[in-house]
Amino acid sequence: MKKIFIILTLFVFCLGSAQIDNIANGESITLRIHYGFLNAGTANLTTKTTTYQGVPHLYVKGTGSTTGAVKAFFKVEDLYESFINIQTGLPSFYVRNVKEGSYTQHFETVFNHDNQTLILTDKEKPANGSKIVKSVKGVQDMLSCFYYLRSKSPAELRVGTVINMNVWIDDEMFPFQLKVIGTEDLKTKFGKINCLKIIPSVKSGRVFKEKEGVTMWVSNDANHVPMLLKAELAVGSLKASIDDYKNVKYPLKFTK
Repeated sequence: MKKIFIILTLFVFCLGSAQIDNIANGESITLRIHYGFLNAGTANLTTKTTTYQGVPHLYVKGTGSTTGAVKAFFKVEDLYESFINIQTGLPSFYVRNVKEGSYTQHFETVFNHDNQTLILTDKEKPANGSKIVKSVKGVQDMLSCFYYLRSKSPAELRVGTVINMNVWIDDEMFPFQLKVIGTEDLKTKFGKINCLKIIPSVKSGRVFKEKEGVTMWVSNDANHVPMLLKAELAVGSLKASIDDYKNVKYPLKFTK
């Protein structure tokens, strides 16, 4: 399930700061995940406006879990949380708390964008305390980057754009490059919808099979809702498709 959230982070457009003002309070997006021919699980993203240290923030919760036959032999219960400053579009606090088979991990990260540092705490090893990590300007976490992309206007997402970015994943920084390669009418369970087609360049090896083994489609409108993601992994292939959505700010224009 971690892989699907890594893929979601590839929607980042790190071009500075931007207000997160086009995401509705109480929005919910659910993706159905398939591993090969198996119905493997679901991933859900929800939002809520709140405050963090007295400042208006968007609270985002991401959950992922296996279902059906896959759950019987590999149980996954993943939780991701991010508090995103509405004014700057940058994360202030990030949580990754996952249970994947026998593997567990629980990290908490506090972002200090003024001096470009992070405070990382391994909650499974409290005796080790926290450590300060050098960061970079405009760094995003695995959830905030997705909503940062969605704050961009359609005019800012032009075909041919190539963007470099840095995303904090787990306990290290990952560089990505993103290419907007075109538009496409995509068939979904709700009907057809015009989408932006995006290909990120990723590091092959542990997770992805090839440098450019991921393709993504997001609605070509002011919502930029994820509709479909496909990835060739080191072992097998993964697909995530839109399964449900609620309270998006702008109407999605599906046609039959």
